[in-house]
Amino acid sequence: MIFLPLAAAVVLAAAPGIAERAARWVWVGITLTDLALVVGMWVAFQPSGPGQLAFEEQLEWIPNVGSSYHIGLDGLSLPLVALTAVIFTACAIYELRQEDRPRAQAALFLFLQSTCLGLFAAQDLILFFVFFDLSIVGMYFVIAGWGHGNAARSALKFFLYTFLGSLALLLGFIGLFLAAEPHTFDMVELAAAAPLQDNPIAGNLIMAALVIGLAIKTPTFPFHTWLPPAHTDAPAAGSAVLAGVLLKMGTYGFVRITMPMMPDAWRDWAWVIIAVGIVSVLYGALVALAQTDLKRMIAYTSVNHMGYVVLAVGAAGVVSGSDAVARQVAVTGAVTQMVSHGLITAALFLLAGILRDRAGTYAMDAYGGLAKPAPKYAALFAVGAFASLGLPGFSGFIAEFQIFAGSIGPAPVVLLALPGILITAALFLRALQRLLTGETRGKSVGFADLRPTEMSSIAPLLLLAVVIGVFPRWLLDVIEPAAAVVVDLVGR
Repeated sequence: MIFLPLAAAVVLAAAPGIAERAARWVWVGITLTDLALVVGMWVAFQPSGPGQLAFEEQLEWIPNVGSSYHIGLDGLSLPLVALTAVIFTACAIYELRQEDRPRAQAALFLFLQSTCLGLFAAQDLILFFVFFDLSIVGMYFVIAGWGHGNAARSALKFFLYTFLGSLALLLGFIGLFLAAEPHTFDMVELAAAAPLQDNPIAGNLIMAALVIGLAIKTPTFPFHTWLPPAHTDAPAAGSAVLAGVLLKMGTYGFVRITMPMMPDAWRDWAWVIIAVGIVSVLYGALVALAQTDLKRMIAYTSVNHMGYVVLAVGAAGVVSGSDAVARQVAVTGAVTQMVSHGLITAALFLLAGILRDRAGTYAMDAYGGLAKPAPKYAALFAVGAFASLGLPGFSGFIAEFQIFAGSIGPAPVVLLALPGILITAALFLRALQRLLTGETRGKSVGFADLRPTEMSSIAPLLLLAVVIGVFPRWLLDVIEPAAAVVVDLVGR
């Protein structure tokens, strides 16, 4: 599952004789095959016990530093692996009509898919770091090579910011390695040992490095400034992958690395994390409300939505006088929000990309009355907007309800983030009004409705958001046992 896309990328890159049109269909075929493998793994998923991994593999890699090729899936990683496969498949279908170097684009996206799948499956810190860094390289070339506007500058800013975060992560990983006895980078062993429990000073210093590295990737306030230009200048499929998959690497790192491996330090940092989450929720929503550029608006809603995840994992660290069940609900909501945000925001970025393809601008004031010439586009955009603002019946409601239900008990201060939901509703309703309603004018005149490839890439993402919103049990059954293990480790 992990290396099939990479193998296909190597073939596409090394075989210039492959026709450009054939390369696009190879891309679609590989992503569909990988998606089928993930679906099969989901059906067969059965961890042997709490905290145990399914589909586990471990091979010698760098034995002298206690690092191995160790991969496996549990209830935290499997949903994000599935999300990755779904979004990359949607992007491959969306780009079927792409005429700008499709063979190189297909190879780059397939390479990027392998790095994302590998990171979510990794159970070794060095392996995690390798995939983390390679994903930055892949996305840099996506933005710089296929972006628009000031793409080169935005790509460089993205790379420098997130690479700085990866260096902070590496320092933290080395600290964990040195504190462990015996020295190891194995994530399962580090979570079981919690090596820094008796050393609060070193623990808090290492936690600072890890939190900064992961916060830049998430991104949370005040480390978010690379995100809006990167999204605005990236191609639509690049924005969908960046928001839908790459941002989750930061929040996944919180629940996979910092919480279980450093429980004492995480409890010490819990209120700082909660405060950062609340500020990110409110700041992201307020700045998004002020935007006139649709793509920048959606980018700032990512700061808002990922703030809910940060808020929830912070609340799960408030152990004193709080109910473990409530904290488990908060962590479950955080993982559900990662999946929900990935599906909905990827769909919204693909829809935003269609505006630029058709009319050359993301400016909302350039459109009006779009519902008349493009009813399919209007319908999907309305569904995506309502899903993103957390309307019941969509995955966002399930996630945010769990986040607040699980967080208010341990940390009542999270109520300060509730206005973020109202502001998000206001900004999306305002966008709907600007783009879709009223008399058809400006760039909306003669606007071509969705093509079959666009419809078949975007509609399934939103359909999945509805399925999770109406029938969430199949997803929650996978997440809840792993969330319970994380909460137990934090409370030990």
